[in-house]
Order: sequence, then structure tokens, then C-alpha cells
Amino acid sequence: MNISHIEHVGIAVTSLEEAIPFYEKMLGFKCFAIEEVEDQKVRTAFFQVGQTKIELLEATAPESAIAKFIEKNGGRGGIQHVAFAVEDGVQNALDEVQEKGGRVIDAHPRKGAEGLNIAFLHPKTTCGALLELCENPNK
Repeated sequence: MNISHIEHVGIAVTSLEEAIPFYEKMLGFKCFAIEEVEDQKVRTAFFQVGQTKIELLEATAPESAIAKFIEKNGGRGGIQHVAFAVEDGVQNALDEVQEKGGRVIDAHPRKGAEGLNIAFLHPKTTCGALLELCENPNK
């Protein structure tokens, strides 16, 4: 697997309307995209910070992964995942992880925010961190 860089850090928030102004006014970042990913029941907002992006994630349904994360986190948001850009395709990376005995949440890539192919590795494989593999948008 050839990981080129950290593509983004996903941060769960209870409200994009409350979180976006903090990142813009306090940190000086500019939100460049807000998008709903219906099949993941989430709204996202993106900020570019050097080569890496910050992705804010707001649940759009109580059964979404983000809503469950916030509930488990005492009603507060926080870092939910780290996404790595892979050079040789998400499916190839998933296959490699599984060949090495790792567990995956997604056996096959699916469409995520920004139209990128993504897949998640199971936290039981990654020492507790939720890791996302995504196609390199710069390719």
C-alpha cells in the first residue's frame, strides 16, 4: 500500500452552523465546501490546511455513525477519524489489509464526500483509531 499523505482529519460536531464560525474566525480557515452525503447520513464542511483538510461532520439522522459517536462521547464532538490518501487504489489497499489479517468495515470502496472512493478500517485492527482510506484526489 502506498500512502501519500493524510488526506483529512474528520471531526464530529453537533452543529456545522456553530462549528464553521469557530474555524473561520478563531483559526482563520476558510470553509470551501459544504456537502451532504445522504447514504452516510452526514453533512460535511471542509477547510484546507496546507496539504491536509479538516472535515467537520454533522449527523443528519440519529442512527448515523456520527450521531452514535457523539452520543458515546457524552454529547460532545471530537476527532472521529483520520483519512489517508492511497496511490494504488482503495480496493487494492483493502485487499492488502485483509491479506495481512486486518479487519475492514468496508469490503469494497464506496463514494464519500467530494465524490472520492473511500473505505474504513475496523478500529479493532488499528489499535482503536478509526482510519479511512481514500483515493488520492491529486491523481
